[in-house]
Amino acid sequence: MAETCGHRPLFATQAARGRTAYRLYASSMLVGICLVLIYRATHAPEAGESGRWAWFGMLAAELWFSFYWIITQSVRWNPVYRTTFKDRLSQLDEAELPCVDIFVCTADPVAEPPAMVVSTVLSLMAYDYPSEKLSVYLSDDSGSELTFYAICEAAQFAKRWLPFCRRHRVEPRSPAAYFAGSAEASDDKEHSDMKNLFREMESRIEAVSILGKVPKEQKTHKGFSEWTTDMTSKNHPPIVQILIDSREETSVDIDGIVLPTLVYMAREKRPQHHHNFKAGAMNALLRVSSVISNSPIILNVDCDMYSNNSQSIRDALCFVMDEEQGHDVAFVQFPQGYENTTDNDLYANAFKVINYVELSGLDDLGGPLYIGTGCFHRRNTLCGTKYSTGYKEDWKRITKMEKKESVSILEDTAKSLATCIYEFNTQWGKEMGLKYGCAVEDVITGLIIHCRGWRSVYFNPERKGFLGASPTTLLQTLVQHKRWSEGNLQIVLSKYCPLFYGHGKLKLGHRMGYCIYGLWAANSIPTLFYLTIPSLFLLKGVSLFPELSSPWFVPFAYVAAAKNAFSLVESIVSGDTLVGWWNIQRMWMLKRTTSYLFATIDNMLALVGASKAAFVITAKVAEADDSAKRYEREVMEFGTTASAGVMFVIIGTMALINLACLVVGLQRAVVDQAFGGLLIQNAVCGLVVALNLPIYEAMFLRKDKGRMSSSTVFASAGLSVLACVLPVL
Repeated sequence: MAETCGHRPLFATQAARGRTAYRLYASSMLVGICLVLIYRATHAPEAGESGRWAWFGMLAAELWFSFYWIITQSVRWNPVYRTTFKDRLSQLDEAELPCVDIFVCTADPVAEPPAMVVSTVLSLMAYDYPSEKLSVYLSDDSGSELTFYAICEAAQFAKRWLPFCRRHRVEPRSPAAYFAGSAEASDDKEHSDMKNLFREMESRIEAVSILGKVPKEQKTHKGFSEWTTDMTSKNHPPIVQILIDSREETSVDIDGIVLPTLVYMAREKRPQHHHNFKAGAMNALLRVSSVISNSPIILNVDCDMYSNNSQSIRDALCFVMDEEQGHDVAFVQFPQGYENTTDNDLYANAFKVINYVELSGLDDLGGPLYIGTGCFHRRNTLCGTKYSTGYKEDWKRITKMEKKESVSILEDTAKSLATCIYEFNTQWGKEMGLKYGCAVEDVITGLIIHCRGWRSVYFNPERKGFLGASPTTLLQTLVQHKRWSEGNLQIVLSKYCPLFYGHGKLKLGHRMGYCIYGLWAANSIPTLFYLTIPSLFLLKGVSLFPELSSPWFVPFAYVAAAKNAFSLVESIVSGDTLVGWWNIQRMWMLKRTTSYLFATIDNMLALVGASKAAFVITAKVAEADDSAKRYEREVMEFGTTASAGVMFVIIGTMALINLACLVVGLQRAVVDQAFGGLLIQNAVCGLVVALNLPIYEAMFLRKDKGRMSSSTVFASAGLSVLACVLPVL
């Protein structure tokens, strides 16, 4: 990037290499897809011939897959990668750097243990940034005194942890992650003492969590008086407690350095008032922070996503503070990274292709989606400000924290902003704050911000900015994707559909990029059709594809081979292994036939008023020891609960249908010498069977508790027999 008129840019942008080769591939794929569709349209069976309805179903499915493939190419056309120049930012006077508010949201002390939340908070307090300019807010939607006790412990531990991090340049600055790593081998006395202090604090928090209440003698903070015996997680008044006030002379660590401000908030909850899940918590944090610190930059993270890079704030500021290119940057999105994925990414939760390719491709088109965590925002953009040419941020504006209101006055004022009724007859959740009424409040909010004229930036540094915990069982993964895909499809089916809502506001490629995720769920029906109908027609010996000797065989073979070869190369380049890529293909199949199917059904029911949105918290705690060991060995978990039954029955049924059809199809190919005519159908069926090998193992071979339950196996077997018999009859 050239330096002009004395301006030294704070970041550089580099386009991805190999675009010419990619565009040749994409062009050849498009030709192959067109030929496949031409064959389908011109070779349909005559009326009365067997397979006519299936043929047109295949045509519909292939039309959908073709459309979706074109949509996905928008983010692959020209990915860009960013580099920051933090040394240039460091040349600024520290006084010129903006204040930063950090929002952490938690909602359930069981699914999100307080000990884990505390380590995340401490990692955020320990950023390599002027501590007097940091304010950390914890939103506790459960209103749990267990979480409040934990955050009180963190406030005391921070007095020693922050100086330790500065002296030793600790990375990562989550004490749980740091002491669980290679640092444990250190013989340094200060290190050992700090580790012991942390383990003692952790033990106290865990002991209180197991007990389920805070003993009276440990309620040393005045804030405990806010809790009464009749309070529940769904029925409690607003609570705001400023645990550390950086304005106070006593708010210093053991080195005499000012500590970051630390605030606990539990917004009011009443059974008769809808609380709007995480979006409601974020909006309450926006209002509460506006009277305490009112920083122009806001970072929000999930409670399990600790800071893995102490330089992340400075990285983000390089984008928003660049004098020539930063004025229209609304938010800087870091990727979601996970520390507990297996070597071969058993459940495809690492999202390496999404992180390395797709979000980088969106960056060139106007910016990545807001994905709900690891995101730095301008406060103005979250409050509804539209971008206008010539806009310039006043980074030196006085913040509310610099005023001299007492802590008690600030707390009382903040409480009034966290009540259930505050938002009545206001624009909160509509034009201000995060958008209500959608399961993926982050994505729809980011879309609206983009349509107001702002852009966003994606930054994926070599050292990940944030790391968290991914689901460790198949059920957790499927449930999480059900929620994500349901919310994204809800956007597409609403007035906020990116293709139409963004018309005239966003580039076509940017709108298409949003639809990649918005249409995840819509892939379910075509995928189900393609995985079952060709296989079932093997039982009747009816071919739905061109014969091996036909010239039309070539485009089918080319599209399948080229698509999967490109997918493999893309996955390997993004950091996956060969086995990891295979696991990803399996998980796409399982998600499309379960998570996405139920997401589609729920959206259809919602359109007719027969279903309501619900927010399911993904557990952030490890499963039982035997389950954790199976996960480490990359053995899939099918231990069935009531909620998993239907999903696992679908998975088992699909696996058995294709296994039976493959046996019959291969027998027919050998006995009837019909190999060429049924080659593609046998190949598709065989591929599905190969992907399902762990399913067969869980159904028939495994004896551990993670196997598929007998009831699920019997139900799957019965449905598969029924499915195989009906076409023959």
